[in-house]
Amino acid sequence: MENQPLQDPASEAHGAEPAAAGAAPAVVPGKEFTRTCKGLVVVLVGGYVLLQLLPSSLDYLAIIPAKTIPFVWTFFTAGYIEQVLPGAIGSSLGLLFCGKDIEPVWGRKEFLKFIILVNSICGVLAFCFAVALYYVTGKESFLVTPLSGFHGCLAGFLVGLKQLLPNLELPMCFFWKIKAKWMPFFVLCFSTIMAFIVPDSINFLPTLLSGMYVSWIYLRYFQRNPLTGLKGDPSDDFSFPTLFPDAMR
Repeated sequence: MENQPLQDPASEAHGAEPAAAGAAPAVVPGKEFTRTCKGLVVVLVGGYVLLQLLPSSLDYLAIIPAKTIPFVWTFFTAGYIEQVLPGAIGSSLGLLFCGKDIEPVWGRKEFLKFIILVNSICGVLAFCFAVALYYVTGKESFLVTPLSGFHGCLAGFLVGLKQLLPNLELPMCFFWKIKAKWMPFFVLCFSTIMAFIVPDSINFLPTLLSGMYVSWIYLRYFQRNPLTGLKGDPSDDFSFPTLFPDAMR
């Protein structure tokens, strides 16, 4: 049975009037890591351990553009394979902390559907982008570099948090916090800058960008919104320009 949308208990405690018809219930941050997220962490860590024990398995689980045509299943598996330990740790933490706020609202079935959809489409787009870069630059490295990781889905989670809890303050480092509604733009800028500073990081950029855009399209137009019962989210607060600061809209 799927979880129901979370409502702010303060509204009942203070005798607040019922929400107007059609209005979305208030959403509050989750307090505990969900069983689904813990299970997915096992998958991510297990994928990393598998690569350490059988390095050759990377050829059959990650997207390698030069080999993808016969190994089409890598579009579905690459999103769950972390090649380095920091990636496995970062993806696991991101999944746990984002999932505890998102899954109780969406429900387990919709949460898993979102992950599978975003990861798969990100894999296809990353493949297309790598092939395009090869034809533009002539560098064969774009065809033989393994592409994998959960970061595309994590980028999608940030868009989901913007939709559900736009004013939630997410800790970045030390005492610096940033509201959830600005996280997609911050990650976009940071990843773009890093792509120029660290050349190898450009392999992550297509997946991050596609993860954000695909998730926004799905949440905006296709997801059956659990808070309103409507298909998609037509609100002005979730329009595409709101992903950017006022000066850039």
